[in-house]
Amino acid sequence: MSVKSVEIIPASGTETLIPLNKLKKSPNNARKTPHSEAAIEAYAASIAAKGILQNLVVEPELDGEGVATGFYLVTIGEGRRLAQLLRVKRKEIRKTEPIRCIIDTANDPHEISLDENVTRENMHPADQFEAFKKVADERGFGAEEIAARFGVTPHVVRQRLRLGAVSPKLIQLYREGDLTLEQLMAFAITDDQARQEAVHERLSYDRDISTIRRFLTETHVAATDRRARFVGLDAYIEAGGTILRDLFTEDRGGYLEDVALLDLLVTARLGREADTLRTAEGWKWTEPHLDFPHAHGMRRAYPHPVELSAEDQAVLHALQTEFDWLTEEHQTAEELPDEVDARFGQLENQIEQLEAKRQAYDPGDVARGGAFVTLNHDGTVRIERGFIRPEDDKSQPGAALDGDAQGQDEEGDGDDQATRDEGEDGENEEEDEEQKLSDTLVRDLTAHRTLGLRLNLSEQPDVAIVAATQALAAQIFYIGANAHVVGIQPVKTDLAMHAARIEDTAAGKAWSDRHANWARQMPRDVGGLWDFVAELDHDSRMALFAHCTALTVNAVKLPFDLRPRALAAAGRLAEAVALDMTGYWRPTVQSYLGRVTKANILQAVREGVSEEAAERLSGMKKAEMASAAEQLLASTDWLPSMLRTAKAEDQAGAPDSAQGREFCSQAAE
Repeated sequence: MSVKSVEIIPASGTETLIPLNKLKKSPNNARKTPHSEAAIEAYAASIAAKGILQNLVVEPELDGEGVATGFYLVTIGEGRRLAQLLRVKRKEIRKTEPIRCIIDTANDPHEISLDENVTRENMHPADQFEAFKKVADERGFGAEEIAARFGVTPHVVRQRLRLGAVSPKLIQLYREGDLTLEQLMAFAITDDQARQEAVHERLSYDRDISTIRRFLTETHVAATDRRARFVGLDAYIEAGGTILRDLFTEDRGGYLEDVALLDLLVTARLGREADTLRTAEGWKWTEPHLDFPHAHGMRRAYPHPVELSAEDQAVLHALQTEFDWLTEEHQTAEELPDEVDARFGQLENQIEQLEAKRQAYDPGDVARGGAFVTLNHDGTVRIERGFIRPEDDKSQPGAALDGDAQGQDEEGDGDDQATRDEGEDGENEEEDEEQKLSDTLVRDLTAHRTLGLRLNLSEQPDVAIVAATQALAAQIFYIGANAHVVGIQPVKTDLAMHAARIEDTAAGKAWSDRHANWARQMPRDVGGLWDFVAELDHDSRMALFAHCTALTVNAVKLPFDLRPRALAAAGRLAEAVALDMTGYWRPTVQSYLGRVTKANILQAVREGVSEEAAERLSGMKKAEMASAAEQLLASTDWLPSMLRTAKAEDQAGAPDSAQGREFCSQAAE
């Protein structure tokens, strides 16, 4: 007859070592929600670095007959038990690792488990921040080592260390509840405690975190700034520049602190780009500028179409064939292999370079002209070529393209050089005949001819479009060209006179590019302009007509403006073309908010965001209010009333005939 062994249970309150594999989770544990993986990781790291600092509390497991099974149920310390099991899995310890435990059979297991989780008070975050900083300062531990010892990520450690470095005055305000954790994080963007305190003094009762960050970085340049993107952060750092980083938000690269150094690097690189361009293309001069110098006062020439050489044409054909083949081969692929993607990039670049050879500047224009090398809004280099200084300009009327469309408002009064140089026999015979007739008779005959032209032209709208387009283009794209028979004169308004740097906006650049595209297609001599316009397909001709007509639009309202009906017509035109200014204009400090009253700023925020948002700004000074409003309105489609289009939401696209008739009727008034 076998005798069942009896487990000897230590007395309650006894400290003892129990093998890890003899410990079980207690069914009486008050915590039913499982420990998070992060918490178990943190326990494991802490135990690996410092051991188990607090004994587990256990009770013996009994079978149905009340006999001890040899296992123990963990009443307090389940997280530490799970952490040790994780270390077993990682082969850091054996499964029989002895664990220091306290036997408790005197108290209700569920009650002491509940007591453990309810009555303790967590450490104040400020104390935690300062404690982490003390560990780093006194023991010399870096973020990586501290992270390993406490089971958190290095990024979390860096955040806590940065918070621990905030001014003690602000930390105390946080302890007392006068600052929120989010506000403290905003101050932690810099470790300059004097600056932190100075910014805190500047704040009114409004302590919005965006305002705090803006004040702390107002003398810096964001890494998203076009200058920073152009130079590159690596080059800036290599030159000795420093970057301020926000560990608590997505700062998109941080803030560059040495603005003078950044500007020096930008200027130097733009200068190198200009020198390289002059050497490579042979321009007489190249000038680097941060922004395009719109008041240059020069004439601009554009490239003209040229035929590719047979060799280049063959290479282009081969590249295009390979590109088409690769496209067909991989058209169903969800993701391209790296080598195929790289080859597509090479092909596109080579094709683009060859296509660029289809346009060339006249060698004379290159020899006496130059180019501006500037910085684009996205941080890329912007090159504008073909500018000819007045002292170098030897162009003849009607023989050269004028790229500065808004700068040439006067029609030349000299003879049309192109007409004189055509030398066609028929025209020479007409001139001989005219010389035999009196001036009065010539005027009489040509007046009758003009009347005949008017009658016939009025019955042929398609030809009328050609004539009107030729007349507009002759005066817009050519210097001093009296080459138009239709007496339509484009009156062009230089918008830069009314809105500073309007040409540098995205919309201004889009117009400039569109105009340059047409200028490149124009015949070199105005004498060929009629044939050019007549030979365009219908859509292209209408597009050129629309472009030239659009250049004459003037909806600028001036003080004491005496054109009320014209301005009303501008409103109808906006409706007819479904104008939505949110695509062309945004409310910024420079464009609007810094140029209106505080009441206007609050009204904008009230309309674009909410009444509550406007109320939060109401106590600010104007400069601070304008900056805060810019951020609030950035993600909205708010526009001042002057830029809103009536019934814009009802417009589906191009105006129908009824809308067009309505607009024409209004314009006729």
